[in-house]
Amino acid sequence: MIPVILSGGSGTRLWPLSRSQYPKQFLPLVTENTMLQETLMRLDGLHDLSDPIVVCNEDHRFMVAEQLREMGVEPQSILLEPVGRNTAPAVAMAALSSQSPDELLLILAADHVIVDIASFQAAIRQAADVADSGALVTFGIVPTGPETGYGYIKRGKSLDETGAYGVEQFVEKPDLDTATRYIDSGDYYWNSGMFVFKASRFLKELEQHNPEMLAACRKAHQSATVSPDFTRLGKEAFSACPADSIDYAVMEKTDQAVVVPLDAGWNDVGSWSALWDVAGKDSQGNALKGDVLCVDTNNSFIQSENKLVAVVGLSDMVVVETDDAVMVSPRSRVQEVKQIVDLLKVAGRCEFESHRKVYRPWGYYDSIDLGERHQAKRIVVNPGAKLSLQMHHHRAEHWIVVKGTASVTRGEELLLLSENQSTYIPIGTTHSLENPGVIPLEMVEVQTGSYLGEDDIVRFEDRYGRTD
Repeated sequence: MIPVILSGGSGTRLWPLSRSQYPKQFLPLVTENTMLQETLMRLDGLHDLSDPIVVCNEDHRFMVAEQLREMGVEPQSILLEPVGRNTAPAVAMAALSSQSPDELLLILAADHVIVDIASFQAAIRQAADVADSGALVTFGIVPTGPETGYGYIKRGKSLDETGAYGVEQFVEKPDLDTATRYIDSGDYYWNSGMFVFKASRFLKELEQHNPEMLAACRKAHQSATVSPDFTRLGKEAFSACPADSIDYAVMEKTDQAVVVPLDAGWNDVGSWSALWDVAGKDSQGNALKGDVLCVDTNNSFIQSENKLVAVVGLSDMVVVETDDAVMVSPRSRVQEVKQIVDLLKVAGRCEFESHRKVYRPWGYYDSIDLGERHQAKRIVVNPGAKLSLQMHHHRAEHWIVVKGTASVTRGEELLLLSENQSTYIPIGTTHSLENPGVIPLEMVEVQTGSYLGEDDIVRFEDRYGRTD
């Protein structure tokens, strides 16, 4: 069985912590491990698992690779989507990449929380036995109450001693009265978005119910560019692929859908209130993280990333502080945070997309000051890492080494700089930066010029495949 980890989400409802360039699956929201790492860690102890396949946005490839490396996980492949096309094409690409058509695929989202690992693994083994016979198995979460934020699965006839049920119907997110009727009937589960099936079986069903999608996926697979670290799907073919979820494309149409009940403390952490549900709380029901002081406050989620956050007299609220934004909302209205992200996009503001600290394959930079014609950044380069050979049309750069050693290419010159030494890169000069040492290189970069955007970069050489 191959774990297929779908890591393409943007997590807009967890703004300002989750951004499109650094979404929630790469964040340590519940434990010290990221949600992607937790997804793989909870599979420890399952037998006969192959190395995982991870499907992600091309912009996130280095974060995926680094977080897997930290765990010592060697993926079977990291499939890079040039554009998002929902879960059905992503799973089709994983199925086409499997080494044997009869291999089982365990489809998991990278951003779920599951508390009871033993029950989760037992359900996987149960689903695998059913999927071996050719069924397309989904996990139905045993509901804890009427929830309007999830889709539902209505179970049908029991499949004898397997503990599974046929699927009678998939249902969209209901209103509260309808959800209450579902719960009272005892016949409905929350739709988890997790699956087990044979690669060949899924492709056969997809060909029957959505042949256009499968044809586009086959073209994208055939035109993919394979490197030692990543598989880049064919952009033109994949971009032409219809976008749809597994449920709409296959599961709602097939007569082979089966549901296995799962009661394991599942949560999709789709909002700040959902994160409050799974977080540890103090005696007043507050989930607190970071430098936070509370007076007369209860049942609230308060997180500080940088500054002291002090609150007085709050009840059932969410307060989240990051280095460039503060979000405040009643817990009952956190689903509307997405509207803030939409407003940021319309206004052309960068806060929807990236944090002040931006991670790169070589390390990260932190934009500490920005003016009309200047910008200051703190740059940290990992040992042995190197920035691309590049030039800028509109800005010059001043580099000051704060810690470590910098190997600098400046035009035809090669410079070796240590602490307190600096250099100047004029506009239009080809340059690169490398850390030849064994400790992180820390620098301050001051940019000056008429345009300071990140798109004013022309790359000539890059070890991370980003050349222009």
